[in-house]
Amino acid sequence: MHLTILPGITSPVDLKALDLDQLPKLAEEMRHAICTQVQQTGGHLAPNLGVVELFIALHRVFDFGHDRLLFDVGHQCYPHKLLTGRYPMLSKLRQKDGMGGFPDPSESDYDLFMVGHAGTAISTATGMARGDTLRGEGWSPENPGGRRTVAFVGDASIVNGLSMEGLNHAGTLDRQFLVVLNDNGMSISRPQGALASYFDRLRVSDTYRSMKKAAKGMVDGIPGGDAIRSIGHRLGEVAKDVVNEDPWFEKFGLLHVGPIDGHDIPSLIEALATVKDVNLPLVLHAHTIKGKGYEYTEGDATAFHAAKPHRVTGCRVEVKSGGHSFTSAFGDALCDLMQRDDSVTACSAAMADGTGVQKAIDRFPERTWDTGICESHAADMMAGMAKTGLRPFFAVYATFMQRAFDQCFQESSLQGLPLRLCLDRAGLVGGDGAVHHGFCDVSILRTLPGAVLMAAIDEPSLREALEFMRTWDDGLTAVRYPRDDVNEMLSGTQCPPYFLGKAVCLRSEPAADVVVLAYGVPALTAIEAADRLGGELAVEVWDARFAKPVDGDLIERILRSGTPILTIEEHSLIGGFGSAVIDEAVARGFDASLIERSGLPDRWIHQGSRGEQLAEAGLDLDGITTSMRAAAGRVKSPPPPMVEVPKRTSAVQ
Repeated sequence: MHLTILPGITSPVDLKALDLDQLPKLAEEMRHAICTQVQQTGGHLAPNLGVVELFIALHRVFDFGHDRLLFDVGHQCYPHKLLTGRYPMLSKLRQKDGMGGFPDPSESDYDLFMVGHAGTAISTATGMARGDTLRGEGWSPENPGGRRTVAFVGDASIVNGLSMEGLNHAGTLDRQFLVVLNDNGMSISRPQGALASYFDRLRVSDTYRSMKKAAKGMVDGIPGGDAIRSIGHRLGEVAKDVVNEDPWFEKFGLLHVGPIDGHDIPSLIEALATVKDVNLPLVLHAHTIKGKGYEYTEGDATAFHAAKPHRVTGCRVEVKSGGHSFTSAFGDALCDLMQRDDSVTACSAAMADGTGVQKAIDRFPERTWDTGICESHAADMMAGMAKTGLRPFFAVYATFMQRAFDQCFQESSLQGLPLRLCLDRAGLVGGDGAVHHGFCDVSILRTLPGAVLMAAIDEPSLREALEFMRTWDDGLTAVRYPRDDVNEMLSGTQCPPYFLGKAVCLRSEPAADVVVLAYGVPALTAIEAADRLGGELAVEVWDARFAKPVDGDLIERILRSGTPILTIEEHSLIGGFGSAVIDEAVARGFDASLIERSGLPDRWIHQGSRGEQLAEAGLDLDGITTSMRAAAGRVKSPPPPMVEVPKRTSAVQ
């Protein structure tokens, strides 16, 4: 397709200058541009294809250089970015120095928050609405030049606990506040729970009145005078479906309009132009089709939610295949556990495919669940199962686990209940960037008394870690593994079982110049680096396996010999595995100056390939080689000289 309109959109001002009959062609070009680029680099395809018309209408009606637009999750932001002048950046989608896959204020003033976790939009929008009002900058009939506020939320995100809390408070706003509910009947996969069923009934029920009649009846009961009633009657002329007679959102104090057709641009524009001047909190419910515009994305929106690079030839879609991923390895191992032990249960929070749990759902549907985007609930539900004597596994991305930390603390660890956390995407995740890195799971879970924290380096070690977790009933356990293919470097060796707090030697040296304690997959890179340095340094490499408890006897033995230690981890240095090793050394009375640490630096690492990110963090082959040399050069040194500390004196003479 030859693009004739999209390349000329340098800001929403250009969009507003187009004739109305040009907008369907613009939507077609935007879909083509997004689909073509995602075929090359991968990215969130189906979510973005489904909201093209919605964002055309939103930017046509509002001025988000002045008004406020808050995203929930943000993976559906590609159309928004194209309409705000970022089409030239699309060619480097999710790549280093290119267009990020999520909103990012450093990329554009049209992005207010860097977001990537569900449930946040309504709360942040409520805060901005209140802030603008307090500063005298909020829109009202008395201040028509003020800022309006719009929160863009999906039907899966709306069930998140934070969304519920946000709605509860948003309903108390005494000003304009618009929630655009993008209801495509899908989450990452099929949405879960009673509210999803409610939306299904709302979309298809024939027991509701016509939109025009319903809108009039609803608005007639609203305090606010003739102006609001007039707006309500206009809504009846532009919406396509219904207004619920007993709207769920009105229980929170928000008016509810819709569902309307989320792909009918003229109706969307007229509806938004109407509701933007309602001086009360309001939900505009738009029904969209996830993956809209292409048969293969509409037909399998789950598979093309976060698509890998692929090629479309006629009716065939060929996805570029990689190796055997840790996610797939986990799904296979989980099914094996459930086959052998009928007390094992499992769940995921809207990431059944992304974590590999879908395999268990298909084989053991009575013992496996997808809770929807509700990590806190999932953790507590699993804790409840543990209380009944079951052996629950909660598979969750490391970046989302922290949303359930309070439940890991209160309902699992504090109770001594064996919640089992399987932390996918631990470490650096590539194109999704900073919003999705799993960089702090060790540091936060280490604080829980009795917690057992593990890492896997390949598929056999992952299976052994899961088997250890299955039989460990004394408290919370966790195993972390990356968004990567499993490495088969050690496939010809026997993988020993996990024993509490014990490391395994991967490369021995009788008189080592430095001993590497590596936590997780960096252990394999450490072997390569040690081989590279073979003629220069003697390097011994251990698979640490545990960040809590660490192998204290091994640490003591190494330090007693006067040999430097290098710790390596794909995790923040602050509070991570290396910190645990230093804590153990100090607790045993040893000088920790012989310990060098390598891990994620104290700064954000943005989108790019996983290899580029590892290099930036100094965790690629070159970086680890450099760290080995630095560690080998560590020697005991005298303490630094005392520095006189200035003393505070009284100002009164």
